Amino acid sequence: MDSQENRNQLRTLERAFLIMDTLKDQNGGRVTEIATYLDLPKSTVHNHLSTLHQLGYLVKEGDEYHIGLKSLDYGGYAANRKKSYRMARGKVKELANETNERAQFIVEEHGRGIYVHQETGSHAVQADVRLGKITHLHTVAAGKAILAHLPTNRVDAILANQGLPKYTENTIINSDKLKDELSTIRERGWAYNRGERISKQTAVGVPLTSENNTVIGAFSISGPKQRIDREQLEDKIPNLLLGAVNELELNIAFND
Repeated sequence: MDSQENRNQLRTLERAFLIMDTLKDQNGGRVTEIATYLDLPKSTVHNHLSTLHQLGYLVKEGDEYHIGLKSLDYGGYAANRKKSYRMARGKVKELANETNERAQFIVEEHGRGIYVHQETGSHAVQADVRLGKITHLHTVAAGKAILAHLPTNRVDAILANQGLPKYTENTIINSDKLKDELSTIRERGWAYNRGERISKQTAVGVPLTSENNTVIGAFSISGPKQRIDREQLEDKIPNLLLGAVNELELNIAFND
């Protein structure tokens, strides 16, 4: 295989994933819509969509294409590949039940936060969070808890590659200010999200680490700021999270 043929195959693969991402972000689409969005020839997009449909990764509803449920198999595998991820699922459910709010567990991959597990308590509000959703780490409590426990050079690389995009008026968009907060998080033991991703939502996040202090991921509990009072925010929820994490870290250590 010559270098030109190899480049063409890589471009084909890249376009296939771009089309999949676009279908996810746009909640499906027609050939013309996807071609326009990606500035690609309609024939190219049609060929990719047809191939992905034949392989079972897409479904077709009328003239619209959508991501098919076959993708769940890959997501389910990724979310359960590590024993620590599987063990975290039960804790997320316990935290949601104890607080009646939304609880989640996220991990860092390629500089972004990935929602691996999520449970909603009886009073939890609906949010734009689904399993597998990707978010910038600096905008959520669990993400900041993770950043605070990564090596400095890794944090610098993430900030250089991902930037600090602004989601709300409260989002931290200055790297020096963020690093000061990460230092505070390390000393305190938990992180806050005070309307930094969704303006009226607050959250507390605590990292999950291995025996050698490598960060595995982080748990968080979130809810509307008018319902989570100061006592909950500064005492009850952090202690609940710390207790759950300490227990899980021991279980992970004994099960390795």
